[in-house]
Amino acid sequence: MHDSLTEIEKYIIQKVKEIREERGVTQEDLSLELGKGSSFIAHIEAPSKTAKYNIKHLNDIARILKCSPKDFWPDKAY
Repeated sequence: MHDSLTEIEKYIIQKVKEIREERGVTQEDLSLELGKGSSFIAHIEAPSKTAKYNIKHLNDIARILKCSPKDFWPDKAY
């Protein structure tokens, strides 16, 4: 899964996915809310890809999902 991503990047991608799914938001809907192409989130969440979020993405996703950007981060450093 995400072979060339760091552990922290993998963690954040997984946390965004978990919170997105808990909120009942599809990959496509979140992508479009971000002003991206419909497959933007799918591309990041795909295990075979190396795409990742930047800080602006995480802030915007937190706003859309009505949570804190801190919710995407682990309690301890990797």
